Order: sequence, then C-alpha cells, then structure tokens
Amino acid sequence: MSHHLKRLRLAKGLTQEQAAELADFHRTYVSQLERCVTNISIDGLERLAHALDVDVIELLAPVEADPGL
Repeated sequence: MSHHLKRLRLAKGLTQEQAAELADFHRTYVSQLERCVTNISIDGLERLAHALDVDVIELLAPVEADPGL
C-alpha cells in the first residue's frame, strides 16, 4: 500500500501535510504509512481513499514487478 499511497498522493500534487489534513491524520502518520513503518485500519484506508479521491482497491492493488529485473 505504501507505494500506491505515495504515487497517488504525488499524482494529485499533494504534500504529506495536505493529504494528512484531508484524511484527518497527522502528517507523521502519512509519512509512516509511506515508509511501511505502521499499519492502517480499514477506516483509515477509507479516509485516505476519500482524501485522494480514489477507490480503496487502488491503494491495495498489488505492485507490478519490473520486467527488467
């Protein structure tokens, strides 16, 4: 989820602070999520998805492997 969170946040042109404010989180929590340092609840996933204007599934989708690896 951390990869998708950062990618989607940046695609929306949001800072961690802005994304956190939209989801009613603290900025450090968004940072921890992006670094896989902490876990998130289902409620939190829904709040993040709403803040980023995406479906929850977009945050949880598997990361595709780089075929060049």
